[in-house]
Parts: sequence; structure tokens; C-alpha cells
Amino acid sequence: MTSGKEYQQLPSENSSIINNVVYSDGRHAASPATLADTFQLIEAQPDSTAWIGLYRPAEAQLMDAATQLGLHELAVEDAITAHQRPKLERYGDTRFVVLRSASYRDDTERVEFGELHLFVGPNFVLTVRHTDPPDLAGVRQRLENQPHLLRLGPEAVLYAVLDAVVDGYPPVVSGLHNDIEEIETQVFSRDPNASRRIYELSREVMEFQRATHPLLTILDNFSAGFAEHGVDEELQRHLRDVADHVISVVEQVDGFRGVLADILAVNTTLVTQAQNEEMQRLAEASNAQNEQIKRISSWAAILFAPTLIGTIYGMNFRHMPELNWMWGYPFALLLMALVCTGLYFVFRRRGWL
Repeated sequence: MTSGKEYQQLPSENSSIINNVVYSDGRHAASPATLADTFQLIEAQPDSTAWIGLYRPAEAQLMDAATQLGLHELAVEDAITAHQRPKLERYGDTRFVVLRSASYRDDTERVEFGELHLFVGPNFVLTVRHTDPPDLAGVRQRLENQPHLLRLGPEAVLYAVLDAVVDGYPPVVSGLHNDIEEIETQVFSRDPNASRRIYELSREVMEFQRATHPLLTILDNFSAGFAEHGVDEELQRHLRDVADHVISVVEQVDGFRGVLADILAVNTTLVTQAQNEEMQRLAEASNAQNEQIKRISSWAAILFAPTLIGTIYGMNFRHMPELNWMWGYPFALLLMALVCTGLYFVFRRRGWL
């Protein structure tokens, strides 16, 4: 932190401050009205810890706090722009941590993601949120009820926040599991909306993976620094417990990815099968229609033959030899019968009748 003696309050800074507390020896020592007062207190009392929470701060306000706390400009830039992946970066004696929270909403059956940025220094913790979740009020309350942990300083706050974020993951896992079971029912009941739901759920699972997988690396880095930074044994136990939970969540989410891939393959197969069945039904209907057309055409051709013969002899021209022939009428009838019989057997042999 910088050693300047004068701190100025920005006119609009209180609008985004949701938490501004100074702790000393694990106890709530003060709730300064402004950030300037907070900076003065922790400078005067190096053993104290300030926990400052900002919600959607203005760029000028965050830059002012960064100047007073000596935060690295690259980390501040990430906190301003947001939409960062979970990560841990060290800038001197300050750590910059990005976490992604997740919560499952039963009313919409959707996963809601949040983003939290933490600057953890020797005697301060600055949290920056651009989304409503996660709510850190409960974390602060639990820590204040455990002064033996809060006495350990900013690292205790960091691990408590990390634990709270990870504790929000199991309900999401349970919600996604229920959604997958519902999708399986949709798929086998031939629900036409199943494909869309599979796609949406696959995207949620992928987003959840992006929120949880990097935590494994972050926790490994924390563990690697236990000896170097002299982390308290109690905090180490808390961190190992958090790591176990993260591993469990990651394994289950990876399993969801595989299950959804299998469900998508089954759904594709069922859709293709349904399409083939529909095409087969259409082909059978077309064949049946063709058979009817063949029969109608055959009888039309058979009936057309006597009509043609009768039309010829019905023209009543003056010079038609058959008109005066005694056998003309029987011959015409016989000719009609022979032609009709011949056509009948021809069509019958070809399967049209």
C-alpha cells in the first residue's frame, strides 16, 4: 500500500460500496464511512485488516482505490473490464484472484453465473463484483463469528470466500443431474424439443466447466505456497477441504459432458429412425396409390376399347360395308369382347389387376 498521508473521497464512491470494515485481532474494529478513512486506519494500524467490497464501481473509483492500495494496473484493468476466466496472479505481495460463482434457479431450470474479483494484500482484501451473485454477506457473518480464523488476516478472508463460492456448486450439480434425467425422458418419448434442450444444457455444462476446472490449478498454486508463505495449519485444512469439493464437482461435471454426448447421439439416432419410418410410411402410401392408379388405368383402357369400336360404327356414314352385313352386329360385339379379354389378361399378367 502507498504511504501517502492524504486521502480524498470521490463524490460518488458510497454508491458502490457494499462493505467497508476494518478488523483488528479478529474483531470488528471499525466501519469507516469512506474509503479514505479506511486507508488512513490501516496505515495507522498495520496489523489490522480491511475488507472493502465494491459492487459495479465506477472506473475512477476503482482506479483511486488501486492507487491508494498499490494495485497493479494490469489486474485493475481486468477488474474493470470483467468477463475474466478464473485465475490467480501474484503482483509482489498482492494476489489477484478471479472466481466464477454458480447457482441453480429452479423456476427457470437454468444456471446463473457470477464473477468475483479479489485483491488480497498484506492488510486488506478488496472484492469487486459486476454481477449480483455471489452475495458475500453470509461469508462475512461466518468469519466474524469465528475470530480465531479472522485473526489470521486477509488469507482467511480469501479462503472463506473461495469456500463459499465452491459450496454453491453442489446444488448446481444436483440441478444439472435432474435436468439430464428429464432430457432422457424427453428423448425416449420422442419430444421434438429435446434437441434444443440438449444443446442449451450442453452449453451450461461447458460454462460450468470453465468456472470449475481452473480452480484446480488455483488450489494447487495455493498449496504449493504453503511453506513459502507460512500459511496457518487451520487454513491449510480448510483449503484441502475446498480442494476435495472442487475435485468432486469437476469429476461429476466431466461425467455430465459425456452423458450429454451420449444422449445427443441417441437422440440423433431416434430422430433419424423416426424420419426413416415416416419416409417408409410415405413410400408405402405412394405405392398403394400407384396400385390404385394402375387398376383404374387398366379398367379405363379395357372400357375404352368397346367405346372406340362402338364410336366407329356409330358414325353412320353412307358407305360402310358392315352396316348391311348380316353378321356385322355380332362381329362387333365379339370384337369388343376379344379386345377387352385380351387387355384384361395383359394387365393381369403385369400385375396391374
